[in-house]
Amino acid sequence: MISSLQRINELARKAREDGLTPGEVEERAALREEYLQEIRGQVSSTMSSLTIVNEDGEDITPTALVIEKAIQYRNSLPF
Repeated sequence: MISSLQRINELARKAREDGLTPGEVEERAALREEYLQEIRGQVSSTMSSLTIVNEDGEDITPTALVIEKAIQYRNSLPF
């Protein structure tokens, strides 16, 4: 689970019930941005692990995706 999600939900509940202080509004904006960055990272990771295959079983993965996979693999090496 995304760590900031619990606090975002707390602030949303408080905003509905009592309203937020200016500091809490700023905190909520920062947490939302952090949340979006984490989601984007997850989507990017998922997309970069895809392989596209046509009906004949041939790999037709776009070149840009193949290059991104190679870069991620190289960056994951321990040396």
